[in-house]
Amino acid sequence: MEKYSAYRDPGTGVQPFLPLVPPPSNLLVKLSVPLAFLVGGARTVLVLVLLVVHLILVQVVSVIFIPVPFFHRFVTHIFTAFTARLSLVVLGVYWISVDNVTRKRGPRGAKDIETWKPRAGDLIVSNWVSWVEILWLAFRFNPIFVLPVAESGPSPATPALTSEAISHTPGRRTGTGSANITATSRGVTARVPILGFRQISMVSALRFTGRAPPFGATKTGGPYQSLEDIRKLAGRPIVVFPECTTSNGRALLRFADVFQQKIPVRGYNVFVMCVRYDPPTRFAATLAHSIPTALNPLSHLFSVASSLAPQAVSIRLLAPSESPSSQLFLASEVLIGSNETDQVSDACAALIAQIGKMKRTGMGWEDKISFLQLFHLKEKR
Repeated sequence: MEKYSAYRDPGTGVQPFLPLVPPPSNLLVKLSVPLAFLVGGARTVLVLVLLVVHLILVQVVSVIFIPVPFFHRFVTHIFTAFTARLSLVVLGVYWISVDNVTRKRGPRGAKDIETWKPRAGDLIVSNWVSWVEILWLAFRFNPIFVLPVAESGPSPATPALTSEAISHTPGRRTGTGSANITATSRGVTARVPILGFRQISMVSALRFTGRAPPFGATKTGGPYQSLEDIRKLAGRPIVVFPECTTSNGRALLRFADVFQQKIPVRGYNVFVMCVRYDPPTRFAATLAHSIPTALNPLSHLFSVASSLAPQAVSIRLLAPSESPSSQLFLASEVLIGSNETDQVSDACAALIAQIGKMKRTGMGWEDKISFLQLFHLKEKR
């Protein structure tokens, strides 16, 4: 949509916030609309029932096991895995492709690639596209989810393009096509420092998907802690989304300086993953969720539930020996810029882009806020 062309990344030509549009409907699609609504309604009700069951099991039943922390974590993991995975099945996500990958080509086979075993206090770093990966992460690892707390709201965009806006140009610049697209009406919004994080439940993580900081009613989103303080007291792995908001999955947003750490990482392990979804089809809505709604994410959940075709999810897990916490990791292989403030954030962005074969944009969550304001304004007209 040209009315949102100001939010096209000048370096890649990608619009990372705009919802993906399915192909035009044909006669068969129009005839299947009543069935889609019927299926969507039934599936949505089942998912809501599973949500209630999850709250009862995790918030009520498992309370009796709190005196024994290890057993409490084990029981809540079983309950969470059951409700999360069953919810995905109900929504048509029957099979999730999970690949353990390595960046380097070598003689070893796929069976020799290391498997993931994140422990308490370890970090799982991922791109953020939808609430679907939150359900998968909850099912697989039962982690702690955290949301960033920003220093303030983003400042207005600069009138001219900044150098950061064109720092990542994976494709060739021929002067034609998407390579020649520039954002002439606005620049890239300046970075806003991240003060810390606050812990949230899986249900809250689902509810805040698509939104951007601040995630609460208050200016800073409530009390917060440093990531290191949360990590030291954590009894489970911690999931961090450095993009701080969701994209439409077509490219990576600019990673915020959320780790404030240089390489090598010491004292804990960093696990890097990438999630990708297929584009929408005539009979299947996209799983990407970049635009929040009033009853977030209920409306998007209904559109996914109304899909008459199975959904495809692709998750790639980078071998732990190639993560920034590995003693074998060479920062010079992935770090191109000179970000001395947060080398871990830059390294994770480069690794996710590489294993997911995705482009990196210069647009961040700060740009997402102004995009949402424009999007909701134009949709009301």
